[in-house]
Amino acid sequence: MTVVTLMWEARAASGRAGELLEWARAQTLAAAPLRRETFRAPGERVLVLTWWETDGPDDRLPELPDPDAALIGRPVHRWRFQSLDFSAADFTGG
Repeated sequence: MTVVTLMWEARAASGRAGELLEWARAQTLAAAPLRRETFRAPGERVLVLTWWETDGPDDRLPELPDPDAALIGRPVHRWRFQSLDFSAADFTGG
């Protein structure tokens, strides 16, 4: 099994971190990932990680879109990682 983690990170426009966090949490994806976590970071940043079971690291996967330009202070950053050390328990809690 190949597991790919998509990382989505955005910095909110000044004073709008709460709105950006709400927006990110409300986004639905075309399919359900194995796992999804949302984080808040200093500098009014919001980070969303999603884990996907794939056939390969370059597979097309559902990603969060860009929020409205007025909500962010700079363009969204996206990264893709291939998980190398994991177990099914990491995703199932077993």
